[in-house]
Amino acid sequence: MARIALEHVDKTYPNGYVAARDLSLEANDGELLVLVGPSGSGKSTVLRLMAGLERVSDGVIRIGDRDVTDLPPQQRDIAMVFQNYALYPHMTVRQNLGFGLSIRKQPPAVIATRVDAIAASLGLDALLDRKPAQLSGGQRQRVALGRAIVREPLAFLFDEPLSNLDAQLRVETRVELARLHRKLGATMVYVTHDQSEALTLGDRIAVLKEGVLQQIATPMELYNHPANKFVAGFIGSPAMNFIEGVIQRTEGAAGRLGMCKFKGIDLTLDVPCDGESRGRVFLGVRPQHIEVTGDGESRPKGEVAVVEPMGNEQIVYVTLSGGDRLVAVAPPQEMIRPGDIVSIRVRPEGVHIFDAETGSRIEPSPYAIEREQQAPPRRSSASDKLGPQ
Repeated sequence: MARIALEHVDKTYPNGYVAARDLSLEANDGELLVLVGPSGSGKSTVLRLMAGLERVSDGVIRIGDRDVTDLPPQQRDIAMVFQNYALYPHMTVRQNLGFGLSIRKQPPAVIATRVDAIAASLGLDALLDRKPAQLSGGQRQRVALGRAIVREPLAFLFDEPLSNLDAQLRVETRVELARLHRKLGATMVYVTHDQSEALTLGDRIAVLKEGVLQQIATPMELYNHPANKFVAGFIGSPAMNFIEGVIQRTEGAAGRLGMCKFKGIDLTLDVPCDGESRGRVFLGVRPQHIEVTGDGESRPKGEVAVVEPMGNEQIVYVTLSGGDRLVAVAPPQEMIRPGDIVSIRVRPEGVHIFDAETGSRIEPSPYAIEREQQAPPRRSSASDKLGPQ
């Protein structure tokens, strides 16, 4: 297997649309790197640039130690699994699995051995004589995966391969894909718009917005220490709440990890800060760190608009008196109904603060503070660099 590296890659289409801008990222040898972002973020284009299906406007692409920027797809020794299964309808499962080896003139005995082994690992051994029309969606997707794996390429590229499956089958196939990655130790780059899928699959996740890399980090680093407001709002479900306000220095606050007051929507909260007063900011707080109570003690107050029972928790949508809306997560035993007037309490250990103009993070979260207090500082690396906002 081999690493895949993009170095300052640009991609501009003839109509002027910019799909990638000064993009540098690396999928390490044996790593499952997930590219995630909203529609139009450039993630599928980046995958096609890696595969050679699109040509870069500027920059360099390396697979292993080779510069493959100008090489056609067939010379890059990678396998790609698409959103549509792209199986040959007139061929059996066995023939589909072995087709890539056949066109490479591999001996029939080698093809048969390799196909049987892959079919057994994917649970397809009882389906080898069927044609795609006789298979379910999940079975077809496993055949598409097997056709890529049987070639033993340097790396695998996945372009939203599970998006055509129903919810339960998506989870099952996702687990199967994670198991295969551990078994093969292969380099994989996986594109999805589903952030839950990204968090559960990726060794690291690269978040893209309008062709610009926002942050690349491990799933929990992205969740607990987002680099900017966009990443904070995109990663996590339900999405992070953002409350507009200002930071005011507390008397005597000084030093990088001082305490300040955040004031917004009738809410005053102690927050960690650098000891400086600031203008307009956004306080970000995840629904799990917002408590809704009916005791009348806390402020602000709001009216419950919608309650979504999820079994193990309730997702509560609250409209505050000023019109702001917040989402909270409550225990399943809490008796909360639409129309109830509740008090809001924000747990300060879960807050994040972002500059209102740039969206950049301007305060260390309590998670970051705890890490800094328990571990020595580390050097910054290229994988932690952010794109422009």
